[in-house]
Amino acid sequence: MTENNLLGVPETHLPAEPEVETALEGAETVDAIAQVVKQHPSSALAWAVYAEHILHPAHPLEGYAAARVAYHRGLDSLRKAGWRGQGPVPWSHEPNRGVLRALYALRRAAAMIDEADEVDRLDDFLRGADDTAAARIELLGTTREPAPSTETFVIRGED
Repeated sequence: MTENNLLGVPETHLPAEPEVETALEGAETVDAIAQVVKQHPSSALAWAVYAEHILHPAHPLEGYAAARVAYHRGLDSLRKAGWRGQGPVPWSHEPNRGVLRALYALRRAAAMIDEADEVDRLDDFLRGADDTAAARIELLGTTREPAPSTETFVIRGED
């Protein structure tokens, strides 16, 4: 996030994908989501949503493969937007959420196949992009807000 950006690298803001978002709103089944991916194969958001829906502990390789594509589509989008391998990709900018969800989906899938080094690398990547992203992704579909990061958590007592 911006306040943790000690390198002074500008935030990356990806362009909106309203046609992908609209198509995904009406896609309730895996087959319908797959159709959105076919219509928008360069969209990290479409691939991330597909990966989230097919990722399952009983057969993690399919989800891992889709998450890997989502990750690479996300990297393509970031680079096209001027990102140079580091710096903030804030969750608060809604078009960035597809890339952040792709990172998180690949992290989950890597954990399912016990690829610990990749999980660690993706944890670092997510924290560097936006240290609240993982918690926000975990709360998607709920009305709860994530707890503040430990760097900003303050306990005050009365004495």
